[in-house]
Amino acid sequence: MNKIPAVFNWSGGKDSCLALHHILKEDLFDVKYLLTTVNGAFKRVSMHGVRTSLLTKQAKSLGFNLVQLELPEMVSMEVYETELGNQMNFFKNQGINHSIFGDIFLEDLKEYREKQLQKNNIKAIFPLWKKDSSALINEFITLGYKTIVVCAQAGLEDFCGRIIDQSFLDDLPKEIDPCGENGEFHTFVFDGPIFSEPIKFNIGEKVLRTYPNPTGSEIPTGYWFIDLFE
Repeated sequence: MNKIPAVFNWSGGKDSCLALHHILKEDLFDVKYLLTTVNGAFKRVSMHGVRTSLLTKQAKSLGFNLVQLELPEMVSMEVYETELGNQMNFFKNQGINHSIFGDIFLEDLKEYREKQLQKNNIKAIFPLWKKDSSALINEFITLGYKTIVVCAQAGLEDFCGRIIDQSFLDDLPKEIDPCGENGEFHTFVFDGPIFSEPIKFNIGEKVLRTYPNPTGSEIPTGYWFIDLFE
């Protein structure tokens, strides 16, 4: 049976990694590219803050072609959607009609992705959709994947820079989703079954950055970032 050509939306974190693991195990899709949005000014993965040099090493270890969609630092939705549409046209012209994501339960995000892809007549695929967060993170750990928290909400400073293991989960406040699906934290996966070799890195400083609150509140949103470097 011929496999279905697809592009995989790769953040470098645990959810996209587990979703890719499932896709490769099911063997229905032929992943032609990993697609990652990056901050063009700072050469870092959007939201996660990971250096693109480490992102490139991930893709090499995984054995996939990497496409970096570079965006301005404070990109508008209009510019984002235009650039994404152009990128999807590139994939569409190569016969790719499916785009894979690691989302778990955020309905509005899923609907947004589907709506944007419909403009290019591309179907969105969600291999982890509606699966239990606790079961997913435990599966991730049991499979032997290793990931470090590279970004965390202001109130979760102590978790930024930690490896996710059972101790991490035991310490995590009960109100926080164990996969950080609500945006509580983001990760960088550096080893596991689908990697040909571990990604080596050093740990740098931890900094707090603030951004305009997306709810419109005058109180800014804060995130802690830990810098990883080669």
